[in-house]
Amino acid sequence: MSRSVRTRPEGSGRSLGEAYDTALLDLDGVVYAGGEAIAHAVESLSTARAGGMRLAYVTNNALRTPDAVAAHLTELGIPTGADDVITSAQAVARLIAEQVPSGSRVLVIGGVGLRVALRERGLEPVESAEDDPAAVVQGFGGPELPWGRFAEACYAIARGVPWYASNTDLTIPGARGIAPGNGAAVEVVRIATGAEPQVAGKPLPPMHRETILRTGAQRPLVVGDRLDTDIEGAFNGEVDSLLVLTGVTDGAQLLAAPPEHRPTYVDADLRGLLGGQPEVTGDGSEGFRCGGWTATAGVERLELEGDGAALDGLRALCAAAWTAGGEEGCELDSGKALARLGL
Repeated sequence: MSRSVRTRPEGSGRSLGEAYDTALLDLDGVVYAGGEAIAHAVESLSTARAGGMRLAYVTNNALRTPDAVAAHLTELGIPTGADDVITSAQAVARLIAEQVPSGSRVLVIGGVGLRVALRERGLEPVESAEDDPAAVVQGFGGPELPWGRFAEACYAIARGVPWYASNTDLTIPGARGIAPGNGAAVEVVRIATGAEPQVAGKPLPPMHRETILRTGAQRPLVVGDRLDTDIEGAFNGEVDSLLVLTGVTDGAQLLAAPPEHRPTYVDADLRGLLGGQPEVTGDGSEGFRCGGWTATAGVERLELEGDGAALDGLRALCAAAWTAGGEEGCELDSGKALARLGL
C-alpha cells in the first residue's frame, strides 16, 4: 500500500493524551537517561495516565526482563507492571517459536531477558553449539558478555542453524556516554560467518506486532527519541509518532530526515503528551509558518525569520525542509536557522 510523503508535522487541537488511547514509549532517551528520570517525565506520564491514556514501555534492549524494567520505572516514581513492558527479547522469542518445534533448544548469546522470554514461549535456552540447538538468538548481554559467546554462535551458524537477533541498534546510551549496542555485536558474528540474522526489534514489524498483541492498542502513539528505530518503526506499523528531543536526535538530523524518519509530531519532552500541537500553515511559495516564525527553503540553505517559541520555529523548518527534500531527505544547510533557535 502506498503512503503519501509527510511534508510537515501535524497539528492537534486536542491533547495527544486524549487523541490516542495508548502511548508506546521508548525508554532510553525518552523516560530516563543513564538510569535517572529525564526532566518532566515522571509528572507528565502521571498526568497522561490520570487522563485515561494507557502507558506501555517498548524497548529494544533485550538484557533486562519486563519485571526488572517495571521495578526500575516504579522506583523512579512511575508505577508500572511487568505487563506494561514489551521488549525485543519477547518479540524475537515469538518469532523463533513460530519457526521451530515447541520445546526446541535455542543457543543464547545475551542476557537473562532473552532466557526468560524463550521459556515463556516453551523453548529451552542452552549455552553451547554442542547442545544441538534448533536456533541461535543474539541480544544485548551487557559489557561483561565474554568474547567466547560470539564463537559459540559462529560454530552453530556454520552448521546451518538459523540465526536470530533481538535488534541491531549499533549503540546504546549509558551513564558514561554512548557504548556499543547489540548491533555492533551482531556485526562481529556477521563478519565471521557471512550469515544474516532474522531481526525482530524496532523498526521491524515483529516488534510492532508484539506490542499491539500485548497492549491491545486501538489508536497508539509511538513516542521516541530515535529516527531510525522509534519513528521508522511507527512508519512501518502505519501509526502516528511523537519525537521528543531529550535523546539522540538533534535538529539537523530531524530536518534532513527521509520520509520514513519523519514523525507526526515534534516536542521538547514528554510534556508534549499533555497539550495540543500547533499547526504549520503556508506553502513553499511564501514560506511555512508556525507561531511567530516563517521558514523557507533557499538555494543553498534553510531560511528562518520571525520570533517566538523555538519549537514552533523548528516545526516550520521541518515543513520547509521536508517539502524541499521530497522523498530523498533535505540536504540544505540548516546551521544558521537552527542557531537562531538555540538548537
